[in-house]
Amino acid sequence: MGLLDGRVAAVTGAGNGIGRGVALALAAAGAAVVVNDYGVGVDGRQPSRGPAEAVVGEIAARGGRAVASVESVATMAGGQAVIDAALAAFGDLHILVCCAGILRERMIFNMSEEEWDAVLAVHLKGHFAVMRPATRHMRERRYGRIVTFTSTAGLEGSPGQPNYSAAKAGIVGLTRSTALAMAKYGVTVNTISPEAETRMTERLPDTRRAQVAGAAAPPEAVAPVVVFLASDRAAHVTGQILHVRGDRVGVWSHPAPLRTAVRDGGWTPEALADVYDRVLGQDRLRRLDALRIPWPPAAGS
Repeated sequence: MGLLDGRVAAVTGAGNGIGRGVALALAAAGAAVVVNDYGVGVDGRQPSRGPAEAVVGEIAARGGRAVASVESVATMAGGQAVIDAALAAFGDLHILVCCAGILRERMIFNMSEEEWDAVLAVHLKGHFAVMRPATRHMRERRYGRIVTFTSTAGLEGSPGQPNYSAAKAGIVGLTRSTALAMAKYGVTVNTISPEAETRMTERLPDTRRAQVAGAAAPPEAVAPVVVFLASDRAAHVTGQILHVRGDRVGVWSHPAPLRTAVRDGGWTPEALADVYDRVLGQDRLRRLDALRIPWPPAAGS
């Protein structure tokens, strides 16, 4: 007996990397799987049916059930088609995992509108495009498991990836909002922040890639966490950020106030400046230290 016997799952971005590992693991646990992948390169260009169909072949060769979906989740029609494929092929949908993503790296002062829009469309809109029809179905069935994918770039920032960081931060907000909306229907919604060697990490600058690779794992290592979240063993877990790094799984905190200052009669800029460092201070950006960026800058620099 597998943890997911009789379940139907749809996985976006399942033709390569983490998505491929997730699709294979869900099938191994007993789920029938819609393998969605637009078949593009990391930059989102040159679509192909090959990656999705190859993973379907792998699942079938191992005795599992799967169908390919090659629609782009950057459109609402494409997202709906992924869910429709599950219903047409297997008659239901219990699990949705959103792994699809592309990269267009550039510093913010050099980034074009097209580079911004393309990444937001695949990552953030791509989550919404499949989650909207999936949640409609799951609400009717009063059952469902949704697993989204964020990144430390979305949680902590990444200087050369403002579009990707913004999209991944948005996915956290979307996850929490959807978890609240779907709780009364028995649907869980969680997000994973992975560190694994994939096509995307190969494009990182050498210093950043070294930080990731030092504790990262093959993309398949993230899959057991997804299978757990997709199973009834995790029916009580929702609205969480799980960080998967190598052999470690961690739960990240939700934002909460650190310190508060109150002044009778309200604040003036001068009054706030007088007490800010002593009463409020800062929640330091951890990546300033990881990237060896001195802050505050030296006088005169």
